[in-house]
Amino acid sequence: MNTDFIQIASYASKAPSGHNTQPWKFHIADNTITVIPNLEVALPVVDGNNRELFISLGCAVENLCIAANHFGYTTQIVEYSIKGIILELTKNDLMVENPLFPQIEKRQTNRSVYNGNKVSNEVLQQLQSIQKEDAVQFYFAEIGTPFANTIIKYILKGNEIQMNDAAFKNELLSWMRFNKKQVAATQNGLSYLVFGNPSLPGIFARPLVSLFLKPNVQNKPDKKKIDSSSHFVLCTTQNNTMEEWINLGRSLQRFLLKTTEMEISYAFLNQPCEVTTLAIALRKELPINQEYPTLILRIGYANPVPYSPRKNIETLLE
Repeated sequence: MNTDFIQIASYASKAPSGHNTQPWKFHIADNTITVIPNLEVALPVVDGNNRELFISLGCAVENLCIAANHFGYTTQIVEYSIKGIILELTKNDLMVENPLFPQIEKRQTNRSVYNGNKVSNEVLQQLQSIQKEDAVQFYFAEIGTPFANTIIKYILKGNEIQMNDAAFKNELLSWMRFNKKQVAATQNGLSYLVFGNPSLPGIFARPLVSLFLKPNVQNKPDKKKIDSSSHFVLCTTQNNTMEEWINLGRSLQRFLLKTTEMEISYAFLNQPCEVTTLAIALRKELPINQEYPTLILRIGYANPVPYSPRKNIETLLE
């Protein structure tokens, strides 16, 4: 098997995903790599139509394209389907040094409280100018503005709905890794280290964490984290289709790698996009040209946090 392709697939697998499910497999052939959705780790409650899963696949595709260029290959997507995204790789003699390539391994979601410093207008302009795929748009809203306050209102409503949903909480708990043993056994999920928690035996940790999965308990720290941030970034699609979700993932990954390069932290607050009734209302209330609110990030500045666990590429090859 082509060792270059295995390395390229390994970089692809370092993309972000909901609950760190890492919902991808890779099939390597003579001149193609197929990014395959792994529906065995889908999130049927929080992501019932697999929208966030396909956004994650788009992020993996973008990593793959950047890594392929680094190893001296040009890439072309030859098929989008629910079965997978097939990329054709062609060897060339042009080694293009993409400044985003070194950021693939450095990128991390940072769920901590930020330091309150604002992202400058100059930096915002650079982030706003990042190339976006067709039918994808990013809207920036400074914390404290009416646009941002509307988003906050819906995030808090989202917490109220999700934290009163037993199925949502059970799904979330099933992806939490409460100690080193669980992290080592699964190499996925939401590690206790990411949340700054101590390592605890699962028999104690699960009921303990369950006590904190309540709307008022969730809203208070979320509000604090938002207030410490600089801006929201709302990502939209025009028609809410699978191909647009993949394209959003590609655009998002460019954005996340660029923020990593600029030492800007980010975290997701997707609650209003995950609850259909809230997404419909948000779409009507915000000045976003009737586009679909698909992802919400907060950005700002913070100290690095521990990295999430990652599966070995050998376990992801089909």
